[in-house]
Amino acid sequence: MSGKGTITIKLVKSLNGRHDKHIATAHSLGLRRPGMVVTQPDNEATRGKIKQIAYLVEVR
Repeated sequence: MSGKGTITIKLVKSLNGRHDKHIATAHSLGLRRPGMVVTQPDNEATRGKIKQIAYLVEVR
């Protein structure tokens, strides 16, 4: 984690061939391409999204 109240998320796998809901979740987090890194607020909504696509992302 970096900063107070934020979480850093990196998309480590491609979205090609994934479930539509999982693609939509990644896009809602701001992740479009493998290797993209975004910073999001550390709250329940963000953690729920991460849990849904945990197999695609790396959390720092």
